[in-house]
Amino acid sequence: MPPKAYAVRGRQLSTLASQAHTLLTSDTYCQLLKSLKGPLSEDEAANVRLSQEDYDKAACLPASFVEALTQASSAAMEAWMQARKQNDYQIFAPALARMVDLKKQQAKLYGYEEHPYDALLDDYEKGATVKMLDGIFDELRMELPPLLAAIASKPAPDDQFFSQHFPKQDQWDFSLEVLKAMGYDFEAGRQDYSEHPFTTSFGPTDVRITTRVSEQNLASLLWSSIHEGGHALYEQGLPEDQYGMPLGMAASLSIHESQSRLWENGIGRSYDFWSHFYPILQARFPEQLKATSLDSYYAGMNRVESSLIRTEADELTYHFHVMIRYEIEKGLMENSIAVKDLPEVWNSLYQKYLGITHPDAVQGILQDVHWSHGSFGYFPTYSLGSFYAAQFLDAARIAIPELPVQIGGGNFKPLLAWLRKEIHQYGRKYRSAELCRRITGQEPGISAFMNYSKEKYRRIYQLNKPEM
Repeated sequence: MPPKAYAVRGRQLSTLASQAHTLLTSDTYCQLLKSLKGPLSEDEAANVRLSQEDYDKAACLPASFVEALTQASSAAMEAWMQARKQNDYQIFAPALARMVDLKKQQAKLYGYEEHPYDALLDDYEKGATVKMLDGIFDELRMELPPLLAAIASKPAPDDQFFSQHFPKQDQWDFSLEVLKAMGYDFEAGRQDYSEHPFTTSFGPTDVRITTRVSEQNLASLLWSSIHEGGHALYEQGLPEDQYGMPLGMAASLSIHESQSRLWENGIGRSYDFWSHFYPILQARFPEQLKATSLDSYYAGMNRVESSLIRTEADELTYHFHVMIRYEIEKGLMENSIAVKDLPEVWNSLYQKYLGITHPDAVQGILQDVHWSHGSFGYFPTYSLGSFYAAQFLDAARIAIPELPVQIGGGNFKPLLAWLRKEIHQYGRKYRSAELCRRITGQEPGISAFMNYSKEKYRRIYQLNKPEM
């Protein structure tokens, strides 16, 4: 879209959003829902129940507020992109302040019992609260640092082989090969470039992903493409006959993230996965990778160290990136943090958790797109998704004992079929915790993730168990 079009596009989108909201909260629709009392099948009853739940929540927001929020989001997006171009947070700050004020209003309109942030969290993860997340992140703060300290005491694997010249088109072609092997249906989707990788779904038969590429860093495209591919596989696996209904939608953002993290880390950073794909990658980049063995490549791609960019962080320190954003969002909603102070707060928290300071705004406070479109409450689902992914992968390995051999042979069909059966087919039928209990027989938690992490990195870094 041309840069000058943002203002008018924002008005167009806000008009559409308010009209859609008016239809969703109309008396006609309300009465229709009340009339749907049966006899209903289990799926029909679930659709009615969830539709009523959506109506009740939407009815809390006046159409004028929805219009204002949509227009503010368009303006904030434009300001964020301009701020990134000029590496200047102050360009974004006024639009962000407006967005924060609107999200505070939204929390009040929704209503909450304990913390205003709870109301916003519920948009992305039904039932999530500050109390729940504080408990999870407190546990992670205790469990993760000893492992990170043990890793830091060992020599870090060399990962310099990633920082060579890798032609853009060759990277792109390899990513398409990986996505096809994973099961991504290119008859029902496509991949394109963007500033920030994301997935957009218009239904199971039209799911599109984006990624970014750096010719000087092979890792930039590889795992963002696999990550978004995981999201896309979930969307393509939702039941087509439930399109437009709650059961045709994803269970939650954390379950969505569990699918992308399962593929990106549990599979895409595994030795079995690269036993199959590394010879193919070497064939595409023979000069760049001729001196790098599979073992060296595997160790290097799983190198653990503090990093500037969340989307490029290793799978352990990644959760500190999420915690930082969680603490900031929580503080903004409870008025303990001001928008004008965010760069200082950001750097202070990065020093506290990761021991680093960002050199500029683009790599720091401006690196994420989420706040520009008002997605406050989204970030915690990234960590929750990682924890669910570990639990789901444990269950998949029990259900498919030969899974490691299949992955090593480039056969991902049994895993995808299992995900389709256990997760994708249900849409929103079950909330995250209930779905987890159905699949794993366990309550959601970090135990599976920590067990997976300790075992994996014990081997890579040659750690003794007492060290962890």
